[in-house]
Amino acid sequence: MSLFAKCLTRSVRRTATACVSLRRHSSLTAEMIENMDQKTTWDRFYAQSSSRSTTFRNFEWFFGFDSVRDFIMPLLQTRPPPDALLHVLDMGCGTSALGPCIYRHSPLSVLVTCADISPVAVRLMQEHVQARAVQPLNCSSQLRFMEMDCTQLHKHYGSSSVDLIVDKGTTDALLRSKEGKGKASLVLQQCLKVLRSSGSLLQFSDEDPDARLLWLETETWQPGMMGADVVVQEVGELRGVFYYCYKVTPRLIEQR
Repeated sequence: MSLFAKCLTRSVRRTATACVSLRRHSSLTAEMIENMDQKTTWDRFYAQSSSRSTTFRNFEWFFGFDSVRDFIMPLLQTRPPPDALLHVLDMGCGTSALGPCIYRHSPLSVLVTCADISPVAVRLMQEHVQARAVQPLNCSSQLRFMEMDCTQLHKHYGSSSVDLIVDKGTTDALLRSKEGKGKASLVLQQCLKVLRSSGSLLQFSDEDPDARLLWLETETWQPGMMGADVVVQEVGELRGVFYYCYKVTPRLIEQR
């Protein structure tokens, strides 16, 4: 089988996996898969999910915090300056418990921002945390939920101001959308601009390294301005699907 045929087969399998996962939580069909880059799609998804039960349940894309804590927590070991917080962004948080878990388990003081384009998801998380307060390991840590378009991170963060960005399925959703590929590229560029030089972007994905590494290396290259170092580690297998962690670290290009 050719490399192209392998990539095509994997792409079809990944899309089918995403469809099955989402349909367990919503009656939305293929239309949703094609429009996962749209705010209205996620508003409908979270509104329908919450209306089906009187009990709140987190929706975890791929897997939960325990599966990836060993990838995330070691990056939060550098002590911030006095009276400062490490800035962590859970990008495209939805109703995942990932951000609150980072806030809860970090021994160092962190400001965890759980951001999503859907105000419905943000409201549900705010209500859930208010009803069941999350106690941080470090009493100086802070947790907040914000409606945010992650193609416009510069409106919320200054350059080189964020220590860690966690992307669990957000870029995957954009890349699988009919018109989301350009947005995925823009989100990646925005991440590199707001990350500190010591910071990292973690992309958790089921996309194979032969495809994602090429995309990342191509999209992070800005001649004469910025590049990035990209490494990949396997997270593990779940229900027959392999997942990966792509760590992207900003790197300034030396002028000659």
